[in-house]
Amino acid sequence: MVLFAGIYARGGAAAAVSDEAWVQAMLDVEAALGGPQLSAAEVDVAQLGREGAEHASPVVPLAKRFSETHEGATSQDILDTAMMLVAKRARGPILEDARAGAEAAAGLAERHRATAVMGRTLLKDALPTSFGLRAARWMLAIDEGREALASVPLAVQMGGPVGQRDPAVAAEVARRLGLEEPVMPWHTDRVRPARLAGALGLQAGALAKVARDVTLSAELREGIPGRGGSSAMPHKRNPVAAVSVLACTRRVPGLVATMLACMEQEHERAAGAWQAEWGTITDLLRLTGSAAAWARDLLEYLEVDAEAMRAGAGGDPDLGASSGLIDRALEAHGK
Repeated sequence: MVLFAGIYARGGAAAAVSDEAWVQAMLDVEAALGGPQLSAAEVDVAQLGREGAEHASPVVPLAKRFSETHEGATSQDILDTAMMLVAKRARGPILEDARAGAEAAAGLAERHRATAVMGRTLLKDALPTSFGLRAARWMLAIDEGREALASVPLAVQMGGPVGQRDPAVAAEVARRLGLEEPVMPWHTDRVRPARLAGALGLQAGALAKVARDVTLSAELREGIPGRGGSSAMPHKRNPVAAVSVLACTRRVPGLVATMLACMEQEHERAAGAWQAEWGTITDLLRLTGSAAAWARDLLEYLEVDAEAMRAGAGGDPDLGASSGLIDRALEAHGK
């Protein structure tokens, strides 16, 4: 959908999960099995989608275009491995944008360790704290989300018709594609895609926390000139990046739940649950990637009205305890 792509498809992950990227991943898996190395540019994606609907999988019509066999691999082998390859290619830009966002948060934590702000519990004024400490919490949460996502093993799936194929095939395909080799075909054991979905949910949730805090803080402003103007109130500058992060991340939990629901699969080939994963994991990667790109933008250009914060906190309280915690957080981050 082009109209809303500016919000929901920002950053490098979007291109990595496009229709063309999926087709290229399937072709790359075919090539790793000994087929020719082909380009997705040679494929009419729309036509492939129409033909794939007749088989409940696009692999069958794709294979017929270039060969009549994938060296004993099934449609599930090709699609599962392509899903892992797409995820690998999308994960890189997600992790990089999240890393840059965490780095920007680290800078805010350092610069504003002595900036008092009123802490709020249940959305009401509580006790003064340090804005630097708040930013340090953002930083660590993003880091923890990155760690969870980076640690997800992305392995090939080469099970053959009923999940008992020689593991040597998977080992060679894994080597050629730069993916991990599983102990055995995972086939209808969907822990791997569900784990990927869960990690994407954690990363998205950490980014959502930052965006929500920014939307609730009058002392914070996104610093890109010309962005966020109001059509009815010229004096306003709306939090475009924060709102866009939240628009993306609000959709993520339901998609994670769908991937968890897809873990229930019948015997050696699922009837519907497997097919439900493809679009779901695509949306998860794209939305989390978009949220990470928006959050990077938000944090790198965030403007802090320190004087307004201090006034709201009632002056300059003792923030010594906060400073020590910030140091611990920055050390954990690697600053």
